[in-house]
Amino acid sequence: MNIQEPIRTPKFLDWDELVQEDKVHRLIYTDEAIFQEEMRKIWGGVWIFLGHESQIPEKNDFIRGKLGLRPIILTRDSGGKIRALYNRCTHRGSTVCREDKGNSKSFACPYHGWSFFNTGKLSGVPWPEGYSCDFSESKFNLAQVPHVKSYRGFIFGTLNLDAPSLETYLGGVRAPLDEWLDRHPGGTVAFCDANRLKFNGNWKLLYDNSCDGYHVIFSHRSLLAMENRQKVGADAAKGMAFYKNSPDNGPMFLKYFGNGHHYKDKRPALEKRPGALWEIEGPHPGMEHYEEKLRAKLGARADEVLDLASSEPININIFPNLHILGNHVQVSQPVSLTETDTTWWGTSVVDDNDQLQGCADDINALRMRTQESFPNFGELDDLMNFEQIQIGLTAEEDEWVYMHRGLGINDRITHAANGTIIAPSTDEVFLRETMREYKRLMSVEPNLAIKRDPN
Repeated sequence: MNIQEPIRTPKFLDWDELVQEDKVHRLIYTDEAIFQEEMRKIWGGVWIFLGHESQIPEKNDFIRGKLGLRPIILTRDSGGKIRALYNRCTHRGSTVCREDKGNSKSFACPYHGWSFFNTGKLSGVPWPEGYSCDFSESKFNLAQVPHVKSYRGFIFGTLNLDAPSLETYLGGVRAPLDEWLDRHPGGTVAFCDANRLKFNGNWKLLYDNSCDGYHVIFSHRSLLAMENRQKVGADAAKGMAFYKNSPDNGPMFLKYFGNGHHYKDKRPALEKRPGALWEIEGPHPGMEHYEEKLRAKLGARADEVLDLASSEPININIFPNLHILGNHVQVSQPVSLTETDTTWWGTSVVDDNDQLQGCADDINALRMRTQESFPNFGELDDLMNFEQIQIGLTAEEDEWVYMHRGLGINDRITHAANGTIIAPSTDEVFLRETMREYKRLMSVEPNLAIKRDPN
């Protein structure tokens, strides 16, 4: 007997219908009006990762970026204050900065020559006698993101005047972020070279995947084979081999913290000793040379230092656009309803006090080579999945995307006293909880505003 499903039209923007406990409607990935709502309520209403302090270390340094679809200039102004200026001339709307990065005390619009200090204040207008207005009015200064804060070097901004403090917003995810930073000398890292990728899919598809341990053994089969192609005898299994066999029953876990943030920890699958991370590092050209050099110089301490060169097997996900995987920082950026940019920044250790005995350059060289696993190889598997999902979701009669793995199974999910939720690394509870937060955000109107400094 065939089971037929009637074709129906969902109630548009009825969030209780579009986002349910075990499933979400395809429209949240395919509808332009919903996407525009997201740009206001999420990408304007919550704290968005904008950049890292190492990208603008000196006064007058700047990088170009976006807050949702809004073009911004992230700059450390002449007084040392970090600002997120709207990259939009107050005259006719053209971008005033067209360089990706640099050092400048001011920005001049290439269209009609209006110029602005890097505080946002208007500094000059060509042939001002042609105007009858008072250019000392603040409305002619560049708009700015009203709240810009840094947490241990990571810079966030929000347009929401009613947003909680950045520390409150981050909440429990600060713990794994602090732990990740504190393993480095001085408790900090610097951003370095990046891999820039793009996929034809909705931005949420990347976030949906960011704590997903269910797909690894299937989607990344060729990567696992590559990482283990030189495995001999009793050598430790390389890379993500801990996902083989039955990861449901393994020691790995995921944790949901609230506000859409979550974390996946695969380290419990490894021995807790110096050198354990380095042993599972996948092979890449030249690593033996660096290892030999470091062991000769550091002796018994080499294992501990080589672990810094390894991709620590964790995923830290800060809603909606920041991901830390191993030694890399991934930043997602919506371009349109069905187009998303994703940038993978390498990170380097900053050893100002020479805790690594002059070995920082060698460690950083090894850290950059680990990008040959993710994103150079493994991320392409994921981007292909996202694009194929977007194609599949064009089948409008087949409405639902399911996210019910682990739901209703006794003793599988733990609700901790502090509000966090812990589950196996292959569970979809992180997705259900993120979508619950997504529905909450999309159901309220945030108090958005820009600011302009007075003259």
